[in-house]
Amino acid sequence: MFNRRLQRIRNGFPQQGLDGLMVCKPENRFYLSGFSGSAGMLLITPEQALLITDFRYEQQAHEEAPDYQIINGGTQLTQTVLDQVTALGIARLGFESDFITFDQFNALSEKIKPVVLEPQKGLIEQLRQLKDKEEIVYIRKAIEISDYAFQQVLPLIRPGVLEQDLAAEIEYLMRKKGSARAAFDTIVASGPRGALPHGIASNKPVVRGEMVLMDFGAVFAGYHSDLSRTVVVGNPTKEQQFIYELVLKAQREALIALRSGLTGAEVDRIARSIIIDAGYCEYWGHGLGHGVGLSIHEEPRLSAVSAAVLRPGMVVTVEPGVYLPGWGGVRIEDMVVIGDEGCEILTAATKEFIIL
Repeated sequence: MFNRRLQRIRNGFPQQGLDGLMVCKPENRFYLSGFSGSAGMLLITPEQALLITDFRYEQQAHEEAPDYQIINGGTQLTQTVLDQVTALGIARLGFESDFITFDQFNALSEKIKPVVLEPQKGLIEQLRQLKDKEEIVYIRKAIEISDYAFQQVLPLIRPGVLEQDLAAEIEYLMRKKGSARAAFDTIVASGPRGALPHGIASNKPVVRGEMVLMDFGAVFAGYHSDLSRTVVVGNPTKEQQFIYELVLKAQREALIALRSGLTGAEVDRIARSIIIDAGYCEYWGHGLGHGVGLSIHEEPRLSAVSAAVLRPGMVVTVEPGVYLPGWGGVRIEDMVVIGDEGCEILTAATKEFIIL
């Protein structure tokens, strides 16, 4: 698997005019090597694949990245990379321009002369958009874990329970089921706090009659899941019922339309038109969805300005929402994989309007 990915990167070297590529971004490093340590750099040439790390991760690197030559750079990782660049005769070195800081670039430029540094933005991320069979297996498992946590936490949602206690329970359930960690800070936003699209769980207690918006995800073998559901505690009002059905309709229409060949903007427009026609346009201020994989947010984007063309194998979220200040919010989010003729919904958690 990693050899195949390495070859795809190398195949692009002539077009980019590169003799080598330095990879520092953790997700990209993992994608190309399988190495999950927090310190390390890859140096890739047409013939060589080096993983430079330190003492803490040397054994781990040998175990996780057997296709790479492992070099212990001690406390001087960058200098070790530079030494290897010289030893390998690299004249034009690509680097991740959207990850290395300006100061790091300046320092690197001074030390690496006369080697030419060639900025590469999204080179590896572009490959990561199309998931292979192994990746889909891991993503499915992460989704199974978050689906399970949602189902198990429902009996605990009642008047008086704190948002942060629900978040802790969700994260505990995911860990027990095999998640390495929470994919991001768990969102549990009840009542008026539901109008905060990223309302991280607080010490607010849930009150009868309120809606509770939850957004969380698991991580399995490095791959993420992302799930949003909204429930109500006690009998819903007509407005709560209406907003929920509106958001569900917007999502349903987008899911029906999703297929290879559409742009992210075209899919976003389909869902957004439902919200606009109902008079709630100003209360949905984020995009319809985003790619998910080794990062919780990655390309492609489903938004009003996204020119990304959807292709088979892409995994994205579909998550319309309506957020009314002082009232609350509703978001419903599934993950799907794009196919030639449509999409497969990977999320299994029910979307019925749950009344607790």
